[in-house]
Amino acid sequence: MRNLKYAILGLVNREPKTGYDIKKSFEDRALTNFWHAEHSQIYPELAKLVKEGMLECSTVIQGQKMEKKLYTITKEGRREFEEWLRDDVPIERTHKDIFRLRTFFSDELSPDDYLKLLNSQKEQHIARRDYLAGIQKTVFPVIPDIGTADLGDYMVLDGAVSREADYVEWLDRCIAIFEQ
Repeated sequence: MRNLKYAILGLVNREPKTGYDIKKSFEDRALTNFWHAEHSQIYPELAKLVKEGMLECSTVIQGQKMEKKLYTITKEGRREFEEWLRDDVPIERTHKDIFRLRTFFSDELSPDDYLKLLNSQKEQHIARRDYLAGIQKTVFPVIPDIGTADLGDYMVLDGAVSREADYVEWLDRCIAIFEQ
């Protein structure tokens, strides 16, 4: 499944965007916490979506001479995007986590070396959790209203904060095993 296709359709469904705007959206505080796309992925996908009739592209002039391609969603693109949104798919296989893979093979390290890794990972996940919680508190002092794009952003950010908090709790349990 081309999931990037639906991410782009969703962004353009909210408002027409240039390729640059789409790339910036993937760097935005909300999307970057769970989805990433490179320039080299976005532009070929945009070309496919135009060819498939999901998006339309028009050239707009910005400033004196600069031309930009502005993408808008078509009726067919909106229909397919909404169909994708309603599709209740089974959860994906476990995502790849390099540190958990290292943990699986931790018996090959000395207890001191592995404990250093555990503590380093804990510091990193605490920093990420606190960073995300700070964004959540600043950007969303109250839970947004149902039916707004902000509610989806809030819920994804809330999930990211919870994910990091859960990871820290797991690391604490691992550390406790080694400190006994």
